[in-house]
Amino acid sequence: MPAFTATAPGKIILFGEHAVVYGQPAIAVPVRQVQARAVVQALPGEKAGRVHIQAPAIQVDARLEDLPPGHPLPATVSETLKELQIERLPACSIRITSTIPVAAGLGSGAAVSVALIRALSAFLGCPLPDERVSAVAYEIEKLHHGTPSGIDNTVITYARPVYFVRQQTLQTLALPAPFTLVIADTGVPSPTSLAVGDVRRLWQAQRGYYDPLFEAIGGLARAARHALESGQPELLGRLMDANHTLLQQLTVSSPELDRLVSAARKAGASGAKLSGGGRGGNMIALVGADRAPAVSAALLDAGAVRTIITQVAP
Repeated sequence: MPAFTATAPGKIILFGEHAVVYGQPAIAVPVRQVQARAVVQALPGEKAGRVHIQAPAIQVDARLEDLPPGHPLPATVSETLKELQIERLPACSIRITSTIPVAAGLGSGAAVSVALIRALSAFLGCPLPDERVSAVAYEIEKLHHGTPSGIDNTVITYARPVYFVRQQTLQTLALPAPFTLVIADTGVPSPTSLAVGDVRRLWQAQRGYYDPLFEAIGGLARAARHALESGQPELLGRLMDANHTLLQQLTVSSPELDRLVSAARKAGASGAKLSGGGRGGNMIALVGADRAPAVSAALLDAGAVRTIITQVAP
């Protein structure tokens, strides 16, 4: 029996992080330079239900049943089986690899879930459509993030730029013109769930202060959508700068992120901001394609542990 393989890209949020949890729009795009991969292979002769899983990046090499309760990998298998109304897997091996940095705002957890759901459902002869893949992945996102917005599983499943409003119909974006981003990793792990939880506690204590910040971030996301759909991505730079200032006021930036944002602007980026949960992880810079190598080098000089140059294309 052949192996069944599925992949899923990383993602980056352009606008709207944190505010998206409170009903504001967000824009996110896939990052195809990094990806998660899941391979499912039958184990003929083994007892039904015996599943061996390997995920070297997180030091997993075990029988599925031996992983601790609440671990996202067996949870993903369980949710997929529930979606397909199948009680038990045939004996199989599952191998998961990923080039997406963990806890860096690139959607590592969601990408692993999407790849695994697709590989498993294909192995079982019932490949799931995108909307169901995204729905199952969202259930796993709750383990990673507590109260996720749903944007990670959505943009990664569809692998297209999306304009996302929680509990509204998905809208993919038509991009008349491409644009280039440099993504830089601070090297500081930052689980999204912690930052999201902190912001929620602040909001609960001072809604009169935080609600206008969320609304302002949502306004920037709407303006960014107009710029993208009208073929004027060069207008994103000033919107990114404004968004970063608002995220600082939300307390989710950090000295490392601020340093990289400043370095990108000084090197010629049109705009720059943190991306994702903040407190570490990644920042992004809008650049002309010809300036991307220089901005990337400046970010590495300023302390980034890695950079990715990506073009967001129509």
